[in-house]
Amino acid sequence: MSNSHLLLIDGMALLFRSFYSTAVRNNYMFDSKGVPTNAVQGYIKHLLTAVEKFDPTHVAVCWDMGSKTFRNEMFDGYKANRPAPPVEMIPQFDLAQKVTNSFGIMSIGLAGYEADDCIGTISNQYKEHANITVLTGDRDLLQIIDDRVSVLIMQKGIGNYQHHTKPSFMEEFQLLPKQLIDVKALMGDTSDGYPGVKGIGEKTAFKLIQDHKDIEGLIANIQSLSPSLQKKLNSDLEMLHLSRQLAAIECNVPLSFDFNKTAWSVSPSSMDICEEFELKTVRNHLLKTKWFEEDDIFASRL
Repeated sequence: MSNSHLLLIDGMALLFRSFYSTAVRNNYMFDSKGVPTNAVQGYIKHLLTAVEKFDPTHVAVCWDMGSKTFRNEMFDGYKANRPAPPVEMIPQFDLAQKVTNSFGIMSIGLAGYEADDCIGTISNQYKEHANITVLTGDRDLLQIIDDRVSVLIMQKGIGNYQHHTKPSFMEEFQLLPKQLIDVKALMGDTSDGYPGVKGIGEKTAFKLIQDHKDIEGLIANIQSLSPSLQKKLNSDLEMLHLSRQLAAIECNVPLSFDFNKTAWSVSPSSMDICEEFELKTVRNHLLKTKWFEEDDIFASRL
């Protein structure tokens, strides 16, 4: 297993990015039953492109399982400002998992937890046994980067990524990846709906943790700060500690995960799957991949 390479995919991140990249042009790609497939087709193309580019030995996809998690019990406002998904998106959640499973790729999710938590847990459990690459659009996952865990942040277009390793993260931010949790605790996250410390923005948050290492070090040396910063911190200490809990990815989720069942291989039935789910753009994409160029098994099915 030490030579294995596991690609962990944030399914929701890929699915939503794929939906909005085509929905802006009202290109929903309905199937013959009237079900939109734009998000699913884009998601599979993102997935296959990453697999072809990084050549993992193992692949798994993690999903959010419902809108409520343990963080909502900690803070009512967590993600409360997010709008409901568009109606064209709703049927594609289940469809995406069905297609994923049909391609022989394991789907992982647990009610009460986010996909990030599942990714963090699997990475934490297997980072001593395999190289792990995480594909996402969520920068929160940068906190789990380690010696054998790297994170790909999707950029505009398919196949474009910011590849963050531990050395590159430390060079860019002058912090260890796990210190990002304390940065987020200070600055908050408007997307996730928790405020952090009012009046402290990203630049100040990074500087404070760079100087004091963590929240405990910051509070212990609060007298060395400007009167303005002291006032802000003292006024929001309770929210600071709560925001820290909300920002931290849970890396001990009680999920069931069999590494051996995530072994990657391209199924000769790929074309049948595309036909079953009417995924024309996925079929066209597959025809351009190395798997069809190199293997007569696939060519014979065209």
